[in-house]
Amino acid sequence: MAEDKHGSPKGGAEGADGEAGSGSFLVGVLKEVDPREKRVAGTPASVERLLKMGLRVIVESGAGAGAGFEDAAYAEAGARVVPTAADVWGEADIVVKVRAPMEVPDSEEHEVDRVREGQRLISFLWPAQNKELVERLRARKATVLAMDAVPRITRAQKLDALSAMSNVAGYRAVVEAAYCYGRLLGGQVTAAGKVKPAQVFIVGAGVAGLAAIGAARSLGAQVKAFDTRPVVREQIESMGAQFVPFEFQGETGEGKGGYAKEVSDAYLAAEQQLIAEHCRGSDIVITTALIPGRKAPELITSGAVVGMRRGSVIVDLAAEQGGNCALTERDKTVERYGVLINGHTDLLSRMALQASELYANTVATLIEEILGKARVWQLNMQDEIQRGMLVVHDGELLWPPPSPTIRPGAPAPQKPSAPGGAHGAKPEAPSSPWPARIGMVAALLVLVPVGLFGQRELVQHMTVFLLACVVGWHVVWNVTPALHTPLMSVTNAISGIILIGGMLLSASGSVGVPVAAILGAVAVLLASINVAGGFLVTQRMLRMFQR
Repeated sequence: MAEDKHGSPKGGAEGADGEAGSGSFLVGVLKEVDPREKRVAGTPASVERLLKMGLRVIVESGAGAGAGFEDAAYAEAGARVVPTAADVWGEADIVVKVRAPMEVPDSEEHEVDRVREGQRLISFLWPAQNKELVERLRARKATVLAMDAVPRITRAQKLDALSAMSNVAGYRAVVEAAYCYGRLLGGQVTAAGKVKPAQVFIVGAGVAGLAAIGAARSLGAQVKAFDTRPVVREQIESMGAQFVPFEFQGETGEGKGGYAKEVSDAYLAAEQQLIAEHCRGSDIVITTALIPGRKAPELITSGAVVGMRRGSVIVDLAAEQGGNCALTERDKTVERYGVLINGHTDLLSRMALQASELYANTVATLIEEILGKARVWQLNMQDEIQRGMLVVHDGELLWPPPSPTIRPGAPAPQKPSAPGGAHGAKPEAPSSPWPARIGMVAALLVLVPVGLFGQRELVQHMTVFLLACVVGWHVVWNVTPALHTPLMSVTNAISGIILIGGMLLSASGSVGVPVAAILGAVAVLLASINVAGGFLVTQRMLRMFQR
């Protein structure tokens, strides 16, 4: 195993972090020490991806058993299976895991004590909440990348493990709620009687909340959703749910990066009152509200639980951070005042196969992003994604990252002025495009012989036809490409007029003028194709806005 020496300056112009080729690096996949955690940071599919990058991979025996991945599958993918976690910590240059390092059960040892100097660790870390853990990792002179610190920018979506996990958790929350509820979620009319649809109330419309809305709606429930950020209203309504508005004069609950923020006591009290009113008429309440680096806000008071119907269900996805409900008990389902409150924190482990595949894919993508095309491990301090995720670098604490620089937009292009440069002079007219010139020449070549030798009616029809072609060309040419699809659907009306004209022309030309009849039939055929295509495109466009 090659030892990596970091001789390059930290945070320099190149932002180098060692220059060893990827073939000298060994990636280690650990089995999670938390007995409730069934996910794994590497799957056989992600192992194959890492091997294609030129890396070597070792996997602790039994690491993927909870998610359904046997040791033989890892060996077949090309990884080397080792018997203990100590082997992984002792050999691997890059250690990947799901949860932050923690104390090993039935042992006085902590996973941090196994980290070697210069070793790289990739996992969820929550550095704002685990400052003591971060300090211990700094003392070990490790390099740590937090998967929960991926910046909320478009380029980083493929690395956003937090959103991927929230999506699975939101879906699973509805499954858990349906199990605890004990009734149908969708309304039905049967011979045995009428079943009303369940009333579901979602608190927090982030990734998990939107996933819960989709799952509940697909099961037939009537869904309402609340969020302090008014910007999510369109997303909620596009999924078929009802948005619950909330306004508080002089204050909003929207923080940086699209997350919620801490609010004043008066704001929180008004928010709790509104939520209690909607909980009273709901059968299922799913809470997803979190504030980065803070305890989860208490949004459902004990009084709100008392006011709910007996047999109602609360699923608290924020239980790991203290819970959104005052009566939530971590890792338990309890009954309070006739209401079942689910505070389990292992919902992702109950879908370990899917969650592991998504998480392992983001980890492999991160490693590929760092290696780059040169296949060299090189942390770029100027890269917003890598710098945002970097918590500790060779024992140097780099958290929190600097605020991102807002780059000014490109200046609007100036119109060229006329020769002479006088203010107020009109710009030169752009030259006609070549297709338009060719069209004009073709029109002249057709109209001149028809005018000399053709009949009067044919000349009139050809003139209208060619003028329509020229006008249509210029209209479509000047429409932005983003509007071409709506434009195609709108032209159905024009095509309908062409259909009527073509049918009239075919009827009138059937006696004495066969050419007009043929042209009319061709017009009917082409217009019919355009109408049918326009309706198909319109239908496809409308489906994009449906759930």
